[in-house]
Amino acid sequence: MTTDTKIRDGGPAMRRSASRRTSGEGLFKFLATAAGVVLLAIMAAIAVFLIAEAIPALQANKGGFFTDLVWEPNSSQVFGIGALAFGTVLSSGIALVIATPIAVGVALFISHYAPRRLAGPLGYLIDLLAAVPSVIYGLWGLAFLVPLLREPSRWLNEHLGWFPLFAGEGAIGGKTMLAGGIVLAIMILPIIAAISREVFLQVPRMNEEAALALGATRWEMIRMAVLPFGRPGVISAAMLGLGRAMGETIAVALIFPATFDISVQILTPHGNSIAANIANGFGEATPIGRGALIASGLVLFVITLLVNMAARMIINRRKEYARAGA
Repeated sequence: MTTDTKIRDGGPAMRRSASRRTSGEGLFKFLATAAGVVLLAIMAAIAVFLIAEAIPALQANKGGFFTDLVWEPNSSQVFGIGALAFGTVLSSGIALVIATPIAVGVALFISHYAPRRLAGPLGYLIDLLAAVPSVIYGLWGLAFLVPLLREPSRWLNEHLGWFPLFAGEGAIGGKTMLAGGIVLAIMILPIIAAISREVFLQVPRMNEEAALALGATRWEMIRMAVLPFGRPGVISAAMLGLGRAMGETIAVALIFPATFDISVQILTPHGNSIAANIANGFGEATPIGRGALIASGLVLFVITLLVNMAARMIINRRKEYARAGA
């Protein structure tokens, strides 16, 4: 007997119930579609605003926007995004390299190793770190971390100076890219850890028990059952943290030395970022300078979109893990 036949034979009550269910599904579909359309409209409006505000400054620019390492839009109307984009990517990369392994380890400990009495409070504590204002991280980094890193930076320079990241002459330590990267890593660690923890908790219990029944140790079970299933979620968490690091403003504005040069030496006072430059220069910017800052924000907008598109491509290649765990 088909569903329609059952509804016809079930009387008015069943027909009314089916009608309400159909109308509810239609309403939910409409609301979900409307939410997606509104989101796309907001993103398009942001892009249009950034482009419209940036065009006058780009037309007045007397230098190369993508190549010049000078930022003087208020005086000589010469500005370039090269150094700022490089500093943004480098500092965010440092933060991601530091934060991701620690966050994944914390997530695994909470989800598979810690006793339940400890896992709950520890998870809440990690989540609360994400609620700390960024200015607090910046002040902590400026007052505590920057002086603390002077001696470790000198040690790295003396013993690992052959590696480009730790090379450099003259002033070692202080406001450096390393200090900024560590502060950013601490800021994005709760995001990556919280999402990874929830992903690991969604691993089918049957997969874990099957691995243990075959004689696998706990680590082997995690390596064979948990990590493959949770890899797409961890990648998503890492990319979300990377986006947070790229757009962070106040914390890096307090720590970065605000220089406009390209250098991979993270132990010397070099580097800046797009967000930090906007925070430092927006208050005293001329109309051309404000347009230049908005143009740099447009570049950051595009970089963030490209990062998320790359993450989506990586996740799509890992769909087989999700299908295998379903």
